[in-house]
Amino acid sequence: MISLPALEDVIDRSGVAAQIEVLLPAGARPRQLAVRTLLAGMCLAQADHRPAHLTRVHQALIGLPEDDRRQLGVTADWKHGPHLLTCRQTERTFGLVADALAREEPDGLPSGRLQGACDGLLEASIPGKFKDSSTSLAVDWTDLESFSRPPPHGTSDCADPEASWGHRKNNLLRSEDELFYGYYLSAGVMMGEENGPAVPEFARRAALSSGRRDPVRAFAPVLAAMPGQGSRSATSSPTAATPTATQRPGPSRCGPPAHGSSRTSTRTTAGPRAPTRARLSATGTCTAPGRPGRCWS
Repeated sequence: MISLPALEDVIDRSGVAAQIEVLLPAGARPRQLAVRTLLAGMCLAQADHRPAHLTRVHQALIGLPEDDRRQLGVTADWKHGPHLLTCRQTERTFGLVADALAREEPDGLPSGRLQGACDGLLEASIPGKFKDSSTSLAVDWTDLESFSRPPPHGTSDCADPEASWGHRKNNLLRSEDELFYGYYLSAGVMMGEENGPAVPEFARRAALSSGRRDPVRAFAPVLAAMPGQGSRSATSSPTAATPTATQRPGPSRCGPPAHGSSRTSTRTTAGPRAPTRARLSATGTCTAPGRPGRCWS
């Protein structure tokens, strides 16, 4: 399990917590749970391989030693004595953060603020000595099922309205695929240069998009923004190795997904001898548990 100080260091170096905090409304009484502590709890839950539920985040925070709880504000001095953070307070802060980072009109893609926060946290998680060790990325995507059931035929009401039907191979024959209800998770992972030394395979960028979106088109802008964010990875001009796809009109959440989205992932590099061969599509699946009461997938 990753230590709390290591997670705090990543959060602080990213600067994401302070950027989100200024977006939240100020109440008459200060919130006990700060954004920085919420992010630390989310990281602790995931580092301990817990399900991505708010109740697990709360459990991770109240399970810390007393000194850490005091330092993070999980235990605070109130008028009538020490007060331990409640699950309702965790839900409240998370709801404010989600509203601040959400799009005004949900469309199955992350907002610029949400994607920027994810980019900042991932970039800050890479140790400084490895940041410039490679300019190559291996890019691929996989399916991620939603905890929610699909809406009934002819309606759009469900617990996860941005999820949608998508296609996955799931180790089937080349001419076959199957439906899933949820999202595509795309990731760009550091790789060694061609004929160069091996480097640690740190995830440098990731993005989540609805199943009705083409994952290649959804992830391409995230990679294209990397040079402007101070990263040396993926700094080359568009070439044959740049992800491209022809997107057909997306289906509704109630109908089957449109065919034809690209399943080709690529390796992009800034080096002069960048490989231009494309790799095959993603494999592997993620099976979601039964629908929980609260979830921040």
